[in-house]
Amino acid sequence: MQTSATPTHCPYCALQCGMNLTPAPGGGAEVSERADFPVNRGALCGKGRTAPALLAPGVRLTSPLVRRAGVLEPAGWDEALDRIAEGLSQARAGYGPDACGVFGGGGLTNEKAYALGKFARVVLGTSQIDYNGRFCMSSAAAGGIRAFGLDRGLPFPLADIPRTGCVILVGSNLAETMPPALRYLTELKENGGTLIVIDPRRTRTAEQADLHLAPRPGTDLALALGLLHLVVAEGRTDDAFIDARTSGWEEARAAAMAHWPEYVERITGVPVPLLRETVRLFCEPETAMVLTARGPEQQAKGTDTVSAWINLCLATGRAGRPLSGYGCLTGQGNGQGGREHGQKADQLPGYRKLTDPAARRHVAEVWGVDPDTLPGPGRSAYELLDALGTDIRALLLMGSNPVVSAPRAAHVEERLRALDFLAVADVVLSETAGLADVVLPVTQWAEETGTTTNLEGRVLLRRRALTPPPGVRSDLEVLHGLADRLGAESGSAKGFPTDPEEVFEELRRASAGGPADYSGITYGRLARGEGVFWPCPTTGAADTRAEPAEPTGSATPTGSPATPHPGTPRLFLDRFATEDGRARFAGVSYRAVAEEPDAEYPVLLTTGRVVAQYQSGAQTRRVAELNAAAPGPFVEMHPRLAERLGAADGDTVAVVSRRGRVVAPARVTSTIRPDTVFMPFHWPGEGRANTLTNPALDPTSRMPEFKACAVRLETVGEAPATR
Repeated sequence: MQTSATPTHCPYCALQCGMNLTPAPGGGAEVSERADFPVNRGALCGKGRTAPALLAPGVRLTSPLVRRAGVLEPAGWDEALDRIAEGLSQARAGYGPDACGVFGGGGLTNEKAYALGKFARVVLGTSQIDYNGRFCMSSAAAGGIRAFGLDRGLPFPLADIPRTGCVILVGSNLAETMPPALRYLTELKENGGTLIVIDPRRTRTAEQADLHLAPRPGTDLALALGLLHLVVAEGRTDDAFIDARTSGWEEARAAAMAHWPEYVERITGVPVPLLRETVRLFCEPETAMVLTARGPEQQAKGTDTVSAWINLCLATGRAGRPLSGYGCLTGQGNGQGGREHGQKADQLPGYRKLTDPAARRHVAEVWGVDPDTLPGPGRSAYELLDALGTDIRALLLMGSNPVVSAPRAAHVEERLRALDFLAVADVVLSETAGLADVVLPVTQWAEETGTTTNLEGRVLLRRRALTPPPGVRSDLEVLHGLADRLGAESGSAKGFPTDPEEVFEELRRASAGGPADYSGITYGRLARGEGVFWPCPTTGAADTRAEPAEPTGSATPTGSPATPHPGTPRLFLDRFATEDGRARFAGVSYRAVAEEPDAEYPVLLTTGRVVAQYQSGAQTRRVAELNAAAPGPFVEMHPRLAERLGAADGDTVAVVSRRGRVVAPARVTSTIRPDTVFMPFHWPGEGRANTLTNPALDPTSRMPEFKACAVRLETVGEAPATR
């Protein structure tokens, strides 16, 4: 048994914090500090510290399960894989290739995301593939591509944040979602910078702010437009930057001028003096940043909202310059890399467009297939889930738990039950896996090697530190076995190799020349360094590690044939990734939430996370220490709302929307708006917040409107209270 510490990375959020893992006597592993990794510098949150608890026997799955007579029972791998191959084959034979669906996850490594996309399009021939990252930062991705021609969560390293003059943080509770990253905001203030937090709740992050704005949920677009109006009215635009490096300003300017401050105050509830103070604090320093998260993005107008915040950066010259710019705080562990390499409905590896003939030819050549055989774009995540049991008859699902995480979750659960066949690969028996016909136990983060890409665009090597228990296989082995059974291998294992480095070598070739170019990144380079920022198009003749004093900031800096490309920590300093090199303003205007409150449903619900749980909670809810800190759901409400309802702190209340009803204890606090309630979304059952949420979709990103829906409150066991 290995006894030395293995440097690796946390399995949870997109910080991908560095840690050391050492096998523990008697099984499992112990976590220790890894101070050399620059993102977290040794710091870990409670989830990271307790991550090895999921490796314990009795917590994770160690045997395939097959449903017999309605009950999931242990089975051998051959039987389980045969059953999956049969279920997928029957759906294809009876209804065509698109009757097979594939649903992935933002926690899958780059290698697994790449192989899953290839499996869907080459083996199954289906267009019906998407992943839960659609629910994460797809609006930010669409807004970034619209403005800059490229989507990378942060176009600069986290280390730049403390060095800027002002940060506007929109809809992020960083202190609870990514605790080790809070130090960057603390250091910002210590260096004399200013922090502005925009959130309808006074969160732990908002408490750190120099200025906190609490807009009504779903009105972030109006807020951003109102700020841009004031920038123009007060003569704070950077006209030289606008003329030299942007296009579309006149249309965006005209749209912003229709959103005068008093009008924006009526929409958002943010007083005009606070709007003016925000503009002053943002514009007075030489450098500034806007960082968004799920608050403004998980809306049916999320793409336009992101565009409005980008417009604010462009109009003030806060983009394409050192220590300035717009960035998105990616949520899931590999939310960035997970969408770059082919498990998104409209994309091929390297962040290529599935509709681009040149992209199809390039990837098809790497895959050894005719480009005409590659299917076109399929349904987005919610639309795919909504089609289960009708157009889609069989589903292969990896690394996701939509029974808890999808909007209108009760409906999604019904659609999953309506399938002819469901197969799930996971490390635990999640709520979704519990509905499956076949469940496959797959390796966890500590038991496999693979790469992830963190929120900075930094590609990292997550090393295997432990031997998986008997009966557990990797997702790559699963795809290899299914491809073989479905006739894709033709006696050769090279189409779907099980060695992650071999898969990554193919991924490098497939991504070469694409927007997310990994072709200059190798396992050797990653093993020797702190990670490499994409794009990185060349390795150098000897593949030796480059250590420039200050990596170039252009979108695609040049590496010589003998010297590895250093990677690109800072994008857009020379030009933007558009055809003409200019950033593009978007002429966007405010529109209301998809479901405004009314007499029947007079309150707005918004959702989010708590520090001790993660995503659907399928893993963290199995860790005793985390459950002790956050044992269950709650409904956060203002004292005035609680008084009208007749509820006290701790009383059980019901929250009802047009899609369902949930029950949870009230948490009465003055840190939330009186017209808003908040629920965390980590739990299933009667407290499942996503039973309530609205699947109204953004027309561009296809992001559901998680962050605002109309609800009413009821005291449990009584008639609905006066509202």
